[in-house]
Amino acid sequence: MRCPFCSTDDDRVIDSRPAKEGRAIRRRRECVKCGHRFTTYEAIEDRVVQVVKTDGAREPFDREKVYRGLSIACTKRPVTAHTIETMTAAIEARVLADTSREVTSAQIGQWILDELSRTDEVAYVRFASVYKRYKSVSEFLSELDRIGVGKEQNIPNQDKSN
Repeated sequence: MRCPFCSTDDDRVIDSRPAKEGRAIRRRRECVKCGHRFTTYEAIEDRVVQVVKTDGAREPFDREKVYRGLSIACTKRPVTAHTIETMTAAIEARVLADTSREVTSAQIGQWILDELSRTDEVAYVRFASVYKRYKSVSEFLSELDRIGVGKEQNIPNQDKSN
C-alpha cells in the first residue's frame, strides 16, 4: 500500500477488524518511513451484472433503484422499511446468483412483482400498473382478476329501490 503522505510503499498493519457488516476488512496502517497512520479497506470484488433494458441499452445493476421502486410501491402501506430491505436483498441475491453477467430489466421487474405479491396486494398493483404499462382499463382489470384481488370481498349490490 502506498502511503498517502509520502508515497512510500513500505508500511505495516497495526490493526485489522471486520467492517461493512463483515463484507470488508478495515486495516489501520503506519508508514515505516514517515510514521503517518492511515486506514484502508479490503473487500471482495463484486461481480458487475449488466441490466439489459427493453430498448437494448445496458447499465450496471443498481440495488438502490430496486429499493426506490419497492419504497414507492409501498408508500402509505403497512410495509416496514425492514421488509422493503429484505425484499431488496432477496432480489439482489437472485440477480447475483444468476450465472450470466447479464439480466433483463423484465426479469428484475418480475422478481419485484413476485416479492410484492407475497407482501402487499396494493403495492403489487401499484408497481404492476407502472411496470406493465397497461393500455386500457380492461387490461388492468384482467390483471386484478388474474391475481385474485377483490374476490374475497363480496360486496353485495345495493338495492336502489328502498
